[in-house]
Amino acid sequence: MVREVPKILKAERTMVSPWLEVIARDVRLSAESSVETYYAIAQPDYVAVLAITPDSRVLLVRQYRPAIERFSLELPAGMVDPNEDPLETAKRELLEETGYPTMSIELIGKGATCSSRISNTTLSFVVRTGDRAPGFVEEPGVQVSSVSTDELHSLVLSGEFGEQTHLGVLAQASARGLLIL
Repeated sequence: MVREVPKILKAERTMVSPWLEVIARDVRLSAESSVETYYAIAQPDYVAVLAITPDSRVLLVRQYRPAIERFSLELPAGMVDPNEDPLETAKRELLEETGYPTMSIELIGKGATCSSRISNTTLSFVVRTGDRAPGFVEEPGVQVSSVSTDELHSLVLSGEFGEQTHLGVLAQASARGLLIL
């Protein structure tokens, strides 16, 4: 018996901003099922950077996130610009957000950001940084800090560092033996 693959019968896209599009897809999951509409958010691909300084500290950024109506403690990260190599995005975002240059960089993961609702890819990198650029000024609303792996471990367990996508980066680094928490 050959199973029918789910079929997308119609897709409508609504641009909300240059960084966000809502997609409504009418899907028939099988020949016997009715058509259902599924919604997704389309965004550019996303990079997250586990940045380790010359003194073996992990860089974090704290910023207000209107979507969750509170401050969030995260890894340096951002969206890939059109026609930009994600590796270059990672370097750019790290420097813009923290003032630390990239000395070495390694792609450690690539996968769906949230397969049920967001149609983009997150690319995870580990970066060894140089020293912070002299005179660097933090972006308004962004606070940069550095923590030891023991401190990061405590932040993860307390939930203070709890952005699930960024926890995934830590898991990927840990699975590769690049980070011990």
